[in-house]
Amino acid sequence: MKTYDVAVVGGGPAGIMAAIRAAELKKDVVLIERNDSLGKKLLITGSGRCNITNTADTTEFIKKFGKKGSFLRSAFKSFSNMDVMEFFKSKGLDLKVEDGGRVFPVTDDAGSVLNLLKACLKESGVSVLYNYRLSRIDLQGNGDETSFKLNFENSSFMASRVVLATGGASYPVTGSTGDGFRMASELGHTIVPLKPGSVSLKTLEKWIWDLQGTALEDVSLTFKKDKKKVASGEGDVIFTHFGVSGPVILDLSNKVVSALEDGEVKLLMDLKPELGMESLEAELLREFEKHGKTYLKNYLKFLLPNRLIPVFLELAGVDPNKTLNQISKKERNSLVNILKSMPVTITGHLPLEKAMVTCGGVSKKEINPQTMESNIRRGIYFAGEIIDLCAPTGGYNLQEAFSTGYLAGESAAKSDE
Repeated sequence: MKTYDVAVVGGGPAGIMAAIRAAELKKDVVLIERNDSLGKKLLITGSGRCNITNTADTTEFIKKFGKKGSFLRSAFKSFSNMDVMEFFKSKGLDLKVEDGGRVFPVTDDAGSVLNLLKACLKESGVSVLYNYRLSRIDLQGNGDETSFKLNFENSSFMASRVVLATGGASYPVTGSTGDGFRMASELGHTIVPLKPGSVSLKTLEKWIWDLQGTALEDVSLTFKKDKKKVASGEGDVIFTHFGVSGPVILDLSNKVVSALEDGEVKLLMDLKPELGMESLEAELLREFEKHGKTYLKNYLKFLLPNRLIPVFLELAGVDPNKTLNQISKKERNSLVNILKSMPVTITGHLPLEKAMVTCGGVSKKEINPQTMESNIRRGIYFAGEIIDLCAPTGGYNLQEAFSTGYLAGESAAKSDE
């Protein structure tokens, strides 16, 4: 029976990088992919443009992964965002930096990233198996002499070391159906309950559903639970047929999803974050005096998307057919209040399979952060989304996949030294 030095399960960014690194260290490496092609999820990241990484420093990266982000310090040190950028540039792929430090290929095509990675696999001599769905991992031998038998539907082979990089459970159509969690559990690991990360949110208000497709640019959001702030941020929001989405919603959703476990969450939308309450009030007063004969509903076209105006006026309780010089101070204050804190009730979120990222997974307590090796089963390593880690959008999750993949591949290759 064939025995490989290192078997990597999962042909996403973490698995590919693990395989490349292990092969660079002169190991006989096999990369096992259950689909008929590699990187299916990679191709849809960044809306198909592939947000490879971010230019943020390590401290900021760790902060993006929350309280336990320090687990990634060694992985980011072994293969940093600068290393990732240099890796792609050295292979001939030019990169560019956009808002928020997000790094993309100049091609704006995730396919160019995947093609480069596939070329590196070939150049490194990695054997790639397609349409192989791993069903079970059996331990052979004992103590330091343990090896692993990888069982498939119609075949099996041996490996001295195994890297599990099977992804999460979001976008199952790409192959991320949670198989890795089952196998990790069978090997004795604790699986932290799975939750969706970077996911759109559902609202109670049906008026939002009726305005699907309407976008709000550069608004400030504050999510509250029992008057306590859950999360806040600024960016673009899109109304959908079920609630709210858009970059800032996805970025803040991880915290909101957790808060939703205890019931509804209140969202307050500041539609004019560039102006304070008093400044906005003063500006409206000046405008109302200057354009006194203009109907309120017509004036609001300069402040809001047309489709939102009737809803806005209903929330403010002001007659749309009044002219500006007919608006009382009390009504003007009401308009200011809704502009600065339009209330929305968040009742839920889309399911895990619709999320961009899986939160939860193999417990970090059972993984050595210096090597990505299991503390439960020597010779088993973890990389990427299978680990209980998740960050907002912006290139952070893909960097985590590359970094943990690189460290796992390197550690697996050097384990017998």
